[in-house]
Amino acid sequence: MSWNDMQPLLYNACLDTFFMVWWATVWAVIGGLPLGVLLVLTERGGQLRNAAVNKIISVVVNIGRSLPFIILMIALIPFTRFVIGTSIGPSAAVVPLAIGAIPFFARLVETAVREVDGGLIEAAQSMGGGTWTIVFKVLLPQAMPSLVAGLTNTVITVISYSAMAGALGAGGLGSAAITYGQQRFDTRFMIVTVVLIIVIVTAVQLIGDLAVRALSRRSSRADAPRGLLRLPRPRKASEQIQRDNAHLL
Repeated sequence: MSWNDMQPLLYNACLDTFFMVWWATVWAVIGGLPLGVLLVLTERGGQLRNAAVNKIISVVVNIGRSLPFIILMIALIPFTRFVIGTSIGPSAAVVPLAIGAIPFFARLVETAVREVDGGLIEAAQSMGGGTWTIVFKVLLPQAMPSLVAGLTNTVITVISYSAMAGALGAGGLGSAAITYGQQRFDTRFMIVTVVLIIVIVTAVQLIGDLAVRALSRRSSRADAPRGLLRLPRPRKASEQIQRDNAHLL
């Protein structure tokens, strides 16, 4: 297959991959972010302590994370057909991709939120902050660099899932690699497809790393001056004694 023949195939495959990854990531954030926050809030010592709810959410998340994606996709074929009307194509692949990514992102959110300094939470509570004030004013802003890092890992995982989904007719680069590379014994097409996936993953990782560094730098610049202003300026003991004697004279 010549390069002119490859270009339209690869272009359409990239569009399908971007479509699947985008919508699966959106649904992963919509579903995984509240689940991860609830796992922290409902645990022992959390603002919404509830052992039963925490256990149920934890079990559901663990089950979702433990299933291999291919098996999950096959198991969800009836549900996908019910929701989308078909079980093949990029739109149909979004359903299992999102369901597989939600528990993955939820655990990353839980880890990120749990790293927030407990002293900040206690300070917000002492000033009368409620649960949702603490979530939106303390937990999420303080955990933002870690959340972006977790989102980056989630996007990369979804890209790998989408390539596997191509084996079951989802479209995208995975399907193109199988249909035009493996089945037609076109090694060059297969190599180009693999290189494209590597480039996409590398680009996502670089963008995510840059965003994390920018957020970390911004938070450190914003917090450092405020922290310094609260601290009294240190004085030497000899200077303090001289000033006290001057007042006495």
